[in-house]
Amino acid sequence: MNLLSGLEKFGLKAEDTTNLFAEEKKEVVGEDGTKQEAVPTEDSFLLDKAVRCAVCDKVFKTKMIKSGRLKRLESDMDLRPRYEHIDTLKYSVISCPYCGYTAITRYFEHLSSMQVKMIREKICVNFKPADNVEPTLIDYDTAIERYKLALFNTIVKKGKNSEKAYTCLNLAWLLRGKRESLDAKDPKMAEQIKECREQEEAFYAQAYEGFTKAVSTETYPMCGMDECTMDYLLATMAYHYKKYDVASKCIARILQSAAASKKMKDRAYELKERIVEEIKRSKA
Repeated sequence: MNLLSGLEKFGLKAEDTTNLFAEEKKEVVGEDGTKQEAVPTEDSFLLDKAVRCAVCDKVFKTKMIKSGRLKRLESDMDLRPRYEHIDTLKYSVISCPYCGYTAITRYFEHLSSMQVKMIREKICVNFKPADNVEPTLIDYDTAIERYKLALFNTIVKKGKNSEKAYTCLNLAWLLRGKRESLDAKDPKMAEQIKECREQEEAFYAQAYEGFTKAVSTETYPMCGMDECTMDYLLATMAYHYKKYDVASKCIARILQSAAASKKMKDRAYELKERIVEEIKRSKA
């Protein structure tokens, strides 16, 4: 339906007005002369947001995701989020360029006065500010540096086990993303790929240990996850380490839970089948 029909009497012709709020699609001309839809660039998903540091009180700009433009893809088995054309994990941490206070976005504003004091005494006094200009795009290496700084801040402020574990998990996911972005067919990339895999495993192990401790001492929601989601995450991580007894217990709780969604139960059942197959294979 043309919502602006009737303007023809004014000599105007308005087309494609079925959806007034649809994103304008840009076209590019291919080598064969045919028109093709342009692939969105990473910066088209970003915006600059002014943030006030909870430690030094200075205001700075950081990159944020325009969530309305994202197209979610199927996540990895361990719930690593995936989106078309952009890895949002690179932009899910905020780092103050003045004092060094850094945290995953969900934790950035939540500090006690004692935590502010600890960060000022152990981080801010030693921090060497880099270039205060926020880059147009954040690459994997920069994102990994910021997450490591966030992890150090969490340790210094004596953050919860869940926050430390979640930061380690995000680091593992980022290193996986970096590894996947490298050309495995290029011999020059072999060493980088190996290093990414080793660091990914190291942070993944820390995340698993941290979450295992957190579930016995903390309340839900935890890192934005309810109990069923955390059970599933722990099940996939236990499966990774071939701790099938632990994984099976987590899965059983999900399948018996009235609060678990159908999608979560389907995921849990699929994981259960994988575990059964692995056990059969190991006995064969």
